[in-house]
Amino acid sequence: MDPIRVVLIEDHDLTRVGMKMTLQQQGHISLVAEAANGHDGVKQVEVTEPDVVILDLGLPDIDGIEVTKQIKSLNFSSGKSPRILILTLTDNNESVLAAFAAGADSYCIKDISSDDLIQALQLTSEGSAWIDPAIATVVLNQIRKRDTTPTVEIDASEPEYKQILEATPLTERELEVLTEIVNGYSNSEIASRLYITVGTVKTHVRNILNKLCADDRTQAAVRALRSGLVK
Repeated sequence: MDPIRVVLIEDHDLTRVGMKMTLQQQGHISLVAEAANGHDGVKQVEVTEPDVVILDLGLPDIDGIEVTKQIKSLNFSSGKSPRILILTLTDNNESVLAAFAAGADSYCIKDISSDDLIQALQLTSEGSAWIDPAIATVVLNQIRKRDTTPTVEIDASEPEYKQILEATPLTERELEVLTEIVNGYSNSEIASRLYITVGTVKTHVRNILNKLCADDRTQAAVRALRSGLVK
């Protein structure tokens, strides 16, 4: 198996060195470039075309949200943009959702353990999302308030999600269930709100996860927002 090719964009020297050592100790990970600011980071990503970019939000020139947007707008020879794993101290609501809206795939807080970071990197490279448990709560709670939060406009509908939905479109009922998932309701609450049985809800949830290629409800909620399925 080819190693996971990684670009690290982190402005804090000691943090970058520590992360670099952690990554280099893994035989299945190749650190192909590093950068201490956003502009250099985007250039390194464009040149090296990594599998995953580990990105800090608090960069000295342009923030990680803008870096994410710029990376996602680049044209790569493979035709695929690298996956982006946010690794930052910032866990406020607006930053979290703005990162996902810009195209981030995973979001970790910097107190993450080395083992969890490697797992997050592996899952991200495979196309799954790794969301810090604290951030999962932020995502669902903030989604409920999305109509009153002007900074959270999810318009980063990516081609891969469009292709998935074109191949396996959601039914009207599945879309209703997905909307309730995004709003943070449990299966029993969804059953009550839609006047269906809990068993039927579970079936719809399973179909939704399969169609969105999502591992869990939180990932499905994020993909629903990023694909524009739920406004």
